[in-house]
Amino acid sequence: MNTNNFYFNISERRLYLRALDIGFTIVGLYVLNIYSNFNYFDFSSSSYNLWVATLIVYLLVFGEIFEMYDLKIASDKYLTLKSAIITVFFVTLFYVFTPVISPPLPSNRLQLAYFSLTMLFSILLNRFLYIQLIFSPRFLKNILLIADSAQLKNLVYVIQNKTANRIVAYVSNGVLKGNDTLNYIAIANANLEEIVKKEGINEIVISSNNSQFITPALNKQLIALFEKGMAIRSEDNFIEAENHRISETKLTSDFYNYFTFSKTHQNNLYMAFMRVLDVSFSLVGILFFFLLIPFVFIGNLFANKGKLLYTQKRVGKRGKIFKIIKFRTMVVNAEINGAEWAQKNDSRVTIFGRILRKTRVDEIPQFINVLIGDMSLIGPRPERPEFVWMLEQELPFYAIRHVVKPGLTGWAQVKYPYAHSVDDQHKKLMYDLYYIKERNLLLDLRIIIKTISTILFFRGT
Repeated sequence: MNTNNFYFNISERRLYLRALDIGFTIVGLYVLNIYSNFNYFDFSSSSYNLWVATLIVYLLVFGEIFEMYDLKIASDKYLTLKSAIITVFFVTLFYVFTPVISPPLPSNRLQLAYFSLTMLFSILLNRFLYIQLIFSPRFLKNILLIADSAQLKNLVYVIQNKTANRIVAYVSNGVLKGNDTLNYIAIANANLEEIVKKEGINEIVISSNNSQFITPALNKQLIALFEKGMAIRSEDNFIEAENHRISETKLTSDFYNYFTFSKTHQNNLYMAFMRVLDVSFSLVGILFFFLLIPFVFIGNLFANKGKLLYTQKRVGKRGKIFKIIKFRTMVVNAEINGAEWAQKNDSRVTIFGRILRKTRVDEIPQFINVLIGDMSLIGPRPERPEFVWMLEQELPFYAIRHVVKPGLTGWAQVKYPYAHSVDDQHKKLMYDLYYIKERNLLLDLRIIIKTISTILFFRGT
């Protein structure tokens, strides 16, 4: 169904940013090569294709690590400038130090400055055009929300929290309090086709948890719109596709109708590859562990007196108990009164321990757990038995996390802050279950890259 509003969805915006970052950079270097004495990147060379391919790979990888394709960052001029400068610096650094697959170092080192500045200005030109044109409200997706009044507030927050969406109207049996910017249509008076045409609606999102709310008359209108090509999604599908987590309304007694395990759980090739990856990364990680011991030991002497390492019981795959290994970050006898969750700015964490946590250095000894098979590189973070027992009482589907090995990092860790309460654990569970449902190599790669971003930007707890 055609409407007057043309929009770019989230995946299209990210594709635009990636493709035009590359395009603007190549064009910028080509123009510099033609109209100046710049010869570091010689377009007439027989190795030109290899050089371009290497540059593209570096731009995409470091752009992902330094969040160049995060749409919230891409919509902010200051954050875009910061991210672009860091990305260009590392692209240049790696490009210079891989001369076999990139141009030989020029005799005039000033050429490298021209290379970096041209790349930076080319990317910034693309990004500022994006902010001025593509990010403007005229290219947002206009959404009509159909929901029970009890669900409105949460759904409006979830949908409008995405930078490519805009709710312009809602059909409900009650008004959303505290929000006068949205056009309210009472369900009894709703003429959906007229609303779609008047408001330029691109997609309709329907509340999933109250089937009685959708009357036969309203359902008939939805079928007619669907027949004409209107995009219609339930809130469950919207949340899963846009927010990359399971919708809470799917976790009911008949959850097996919606929640299925990823096929990779039975894929021996995938499982073998992940084990090779686990062993390879853990061997490198253990090497770093031994190299860090002297530095952490010295830091402990001054600001974290006590044992260097500590072990703690955690729940692993299929409920198996194992002992996790970490660098100690808390004061001695931090839990003398029993187990308790770490809080933000926890007074039990020492000054040096806070540094270890921010940089994630405290997690490095866990590579030993990965090597011996208690953990994997990627998976839900393992929780303590005391908390697991409590959470399974509060959150009946919490035990599903244990169908896979716990991980050193995971989807919930890179998508949601540290959990300080049952409510936080509930929200993180939705991300863990999404990973179990969608588990694949591409998602694993995204988690690794986002983990690198977390470490580099000191977003540890």
